[in-house]
Amino acid sequence: MEEKNNIVNLHERLIQKFIEKRRPSPEIRDELDLPYTFENDILEIFQIRSLWNDSSKKITIPVAKSKYIKSRKIWKIFWQRANGKWEAYKPNEEVKDITEFFKILEEDELGCFWG
Repeated sequence: MEEKNNIVNLHERLIQKFIEKRRPSPEIRDELDLPYTFENDILEIFQIRSLWNDSSKKITIPVAKSKYIKSRKIWKIFWQRANGKWEAYKPNEEVKDITEFFKILEEDELGCFWG
């Protein structure tokens, strides 16, 4: 059980580091922010931003999703299509390390994550 907790803590620290690097400056976080959830080995990253025509209303926009498969020690990568369905990201459907997932997000060669 302790090994599992150590792995989860490591993943959580790496996720927080990535998110903090990508988050907008504190002055504009009421207008745009980059939160995430990490539960049951599933990481979801999304944007919260003001509605374009009404800054008092917020919308949530999914950015990316990754699921850690313990038995294979890999992270599966997903992007959300316009129809709202999550789809495996090709050509890199899976990576061995969460930092590889973050590198793919940063590069976003196909424009699937950041638009």
